[in-house]
Amino acid sequence: MPAPPRETALAAIDVPALLKATGISTRAVRHGVGARVFAQGAPANSVFYLQEGRVKLSVLSTSGKEAVVAILSAGDFFGEGCLSGQPVRMATATAVAVTTALRIRKADMQRLLHEHREFSDRFISHMLVRNIRIEEDLVDQLFNSSEKRLARTLLLLAQYGGDRRPLELPRLSQETLAEMVGTTRSRVNFFMNKFRKLGFIEYNGGLKVNSALLSIVLHD
Repeated sequence: MPAPPRETALAAIDVPALLKATGISTRAVRHGVGARVFAQGAPANSVFYLQEGRVKLSVLSTSGKEAVVAILSAGDFFGEGCLSGQPVRMATATAVAVTTALRIRKADMQRLLHEHREFSDRFISHMLVRNIRIEEDLVDQLFNSSEKRLARTLLLLAQYGGDRRPLELPRLSQETLAEMVGTTRSRVNFFMNKFRKLGFIEYNGGLKVNSALLSIVLHD
C-alpha cells in the first residue's frame, strides 16, 4: 500500500536561506521538460537541490536498455553519490517538468554537513527515507503485477495522502511510465484506458488520479 506523501526531513530547514547564510555559493539552473541535469558517466563533482519541478533518475545498461529508478520532487537532493567518493554519475537526471535546481559544489556540501549538525542529521534522515522508498519500489517490481505496479506508481507520483479529491500529476509520457513500471508501453496504455473507464483517473487537459485507484493496489 502506498504510504502517504512523506514530509521531507528537511522541511523545517530553509535550504536556500541556509546556503546563503553560510556563504556557500550556489547556482540556480532552470531546465525545461526533457532537459538533462547531468548524464550517466559525467564527472560527479556537485550535489543538486530540487527547488521546483520533477526529475527522473534513470540508468542505461551496456545493452542500451534504460530503467527509471526514481522520480524526485521539490525538496529532494540528488547527485549525492559524489559525497561518498563516486567519481562519475551512476545515473542520468532528466527534468520531467519545468525544473529549478540549485547546484552545490561537492566541497561546499561537505563543509555544510560537517559544520551544521542539525542540517547533517536531517540530510541523513532524508537520504534514508528515499532509500527506503527505492527498496519498496524494488519489492513492488519483484512481487506485484504490472497493473498493480502502474497503479502504485500513479498514486506515488500524485503524492497520495488519503485526500479524496483528484490529484494532478506531472506530465509523463507512457514510455516513461512503462520504464518506471517495468513493462511495455502497450500494457501501460491498456491499463490506463481501463483505469479511465473505471473512473480511477481523469483526462481533462492533464492527468488526474482519484484515490479510488488504491483499490487496484489493495486487491488480491
